[in-house]
Amino acid sequence: MMTTRVSSTVIVGLIIALGLVASPFTSAVAAQESQSAALAKELVTLMQEQKIESMAARSPAADDQFVAALYFPAQLLVVSARYSAPPLLNEKLARSEYRDVYIDLNSAAITESKILITDSGADGLKPRRMANQPFDSQDIGSKGIRFDGNWRANKMSEQEYMKIFAQADENYAAALRVLISAMKKNSVRATQ
Repeated sequence: MMTTRVSSTVIVGLIIALGLVASPFTSAVAAQESQSAALAKELVTLMQEQKIESMAARSPAADDQFVAALYFPAQLLVVSARYSAPPLLNEKLARSEYRDVYIDLNSAAITESKILITDSGADGLKPRRMANQPFDSQDIGSKGIRFDGNWRANKMSEQEYMKIFAQADENYAAALRVLISAMKKNSVRATQ
């Protein structure tokens, strides 16, 4: 009887160990640290403190590049793009018309330069969907990818998927830094 218990325990232990070894995606995802997590939380905190739902700023990367965000409870939408008429957006920024800048970037930006991040938890990008939670996503130009952990649905390898995730997280972190810096430099007025 004792031998049966030991054998069952050993078998269960081996199954668990093999499951962990046979699932490199689980360990790769667990090891993937989001650059954007703390930054997203900081931006959300600043927006909540200032009671605003939108924010925008010109990117220091180029005179025609802008970043804008819309915040909804538990969702942050951030768009970064070049714009063909920068003076128009500069005027809107001067008037604190951040929602309008977001709309312009999302609809009339130079398409191939547009990066739209949907941070479904407003807590930074995650490479896979958490149980009972929506997934994050990225749209570059007209091509999108869902970060739901299902790289096969996107017809790519796990390595390609994780490389795209890492680049998306880096882009998102850079956009968040621009927005946080602008909020800290300026006294932002509510534009609702």
